[in-house]
Amino acid sequence: MEKIIDEKQQGNSLVMEPKSGNGRKLMIESYGCQMNFSDSEIVASILAKEGFNTTQNLEEADLVLINTCSIRDKAEQTVRKRLEKYNAVKKINPKMKVGVLGCMAERLKAQFLEEEKIVDLVVGPDAYKDLPNLINEVEEGRNAVNVILSKEETYGDISPVRLQSNGVSAFVSITRGCDNMCTFCVVPFTRGRERSRDPQSILEEVNDLVAKGFKEVTLLGQNVDSYLWYGGGLKKDFKNASEIQKATATNFSGLLKLVAEAHPKLRIRFSTSNPQDMTLDVIETMAKYPNICRYIHLPVQSGSDRILKEMNRLHTREEYFELIDNIRRLMPECAISQDMITGFPTETEEDHQDTLSLMEYVKYDFGFMFAYSERPGTMAARKLEDDVPEEVKKRRLTEIVNLQQKHSHYRTQQFVGKTVEVLIEKESKKSDEHWSGRTTQNTVAVFPKENYKVGDFVNVKINDCTSATLIGEAVGYSDNN
Repeated sequence: MEKIIDEKQQGNSLVMEPKSGNGRKLMIESYGCQMNFSDSEIVASILAKEGFNTTQNLEEADLVLINTCSIRDKAEQTVRKRLEKYNAVKKINPKMKVGVLGCMAERLKAQFLEEEKIVDLVVGPDAYKDLPNLINEVEEGRNAVNVILSKEETYGDISPVRLQSNGVSAFVSITRGCDNMCTFCVVPFTRGRERSRDPQSILEEVNDLVAKGFKEVTLLGQNVDSYLWYGGGLKKDFKNASEIQKATATNFSGLLKLVAEAHPKLRIRFSTSNPQDMTLDVIETMAKYPNICRYIHLPVQSGSDRILKEMNRLHTREEYFELIDNIRRLMPECAISQDMITGFPTETEEDHQDTLSLMEYVKYDFGFMFAYSERPGTMAARKLEDDVPEEVKKRRLTEIVNLQQKHSHYRTQQFVGKTVEVLIEKESKKSDEHWSGRTTQNTVAVFPKENYKVGDFVNVKINDCTSATLIGEAVGYSDNN
C-alpha cells in the first residue's frame, strides 16, 4: 500500500494528442496512487488504437472510464460521487458508456454491475488488454466484466502514452502486484501476486523516454525492492526456477545498475520501497552512481515491534534502525521519507511513544501520515477489532504530524548556504517569475527564472527555506546538461 497519493492529482482527466481519423471520445479520470495514473496511460494507449481520442468534456464522451483506488474509504466515496454524476449525464446522453477500472473494480465487481447497475463495464488492473473486446460486448447491449488477476501481465509490450506530462519526468512501471500480506492493506487482493517486468523492455522504455528528451524517470512498483526477473513468472515461484535461470536473474540492484549505466545523465528515482526487502546491495549501488537520486521512501507504519508484528511487517524496529544506519553510512546526504499509520487496532500509548521515538532517531525529511481506517477484505478487518477511539487516533496523528513538521524544517535548514543541483520541472505555484524543481533529495526548490528553461539542470544557491521548500538563486548550469 505504500503508494504516495498525490492529493493535487486526484480526479485529473487525461489529455493526449488527438489522432486524426479517431472519431470516438474517451474520458479517463484517475484516482489513487501513481500506479493508477501510469495504468491510465496504458489504457489510453490501447484505446487510441481502437479509434478513441481523449476529451475532458464529460457531455461529449462516448466512453467514460474511472480508474479507482481502494486504499482508503475516502477514495472509494469520492469515486461513488463521480459515478452518480456520470449517471446524471447518461440520462441526457444515453449512448455514453461508463466503466470502472483498477482496484475498486477488483473489490466491488458484483455490486457495481448487478446490485447498483451504475456501470456498464468493470475491468481489473490486469485486464486492460481485454478492453477492446469488453467495449464490443457493451455496445451489443451486454454488461462486461474482466477482473481476472494474472500471473503474467506486466504490460511490458505496451508503450504508454505520456499524459499530462511536463516532458521532464516520467514513471516506468517495473513490477505489478504485491506478495507482502500486510494486514491493513488491500493491494494483494486488488492487484494480485507479484511479478516483474523483463529488464530489456524496461530499458527500451527508458531509452525511448531519453530520446524524447525526458531528464528523470521513476521506477514504479508496489514494492520495487523485491523486483526479480528470471525469465517471467511469479516472484514466489523463483524457488522452482532452473539453475541457469537463478544464475542469470536480475534483482533490483542489478536493474538500477543497468539503467544508471545506460544513461549517466538521466536522474533515476524509485518508489516504493519495503524495509524488509531493501538489501545492502541496493544502497551500495545507489551510492556508486551519482545519477541515482539520493532519496528513499521507506515506509515503516509504526515504531512499535508489537504493532509491526500485528501488521505483518516482516522486520523489527532494530532491523529498521540498522537499515537507516547503513543508508546514513554509505550515503550521508540521502533523504528518507516515511508512511505512518496511527491508531492501528490494539495500539497503546506506549506503542505510540515508540513511533515518536523512532521518528526522533531517523528525523525524516518528509512523511505521509494517516489515522488507521479499516479496509474490508483485509486480514486486520477479519481478525482485529478497530478498537482505538477516533479522538485518540486524531490526537496521536496530530502529534506525529507536528513532530514531522519539526523534522522537515530541520532537514531543509541543512541546505541553507549550500549550492544544490535542481532539475527545473515547472513554474512555481506562487509566482510566475520563479521556476520550481527538485533536488536529488526530492526537496522542492524555487528560484528566479532568469534565462533558464524547463528541463535544465541548474546549480542553485539556497538562501532560505520553509519546512517544505528551499528558496534560492541560480548560479549557473550544472554538469548534467
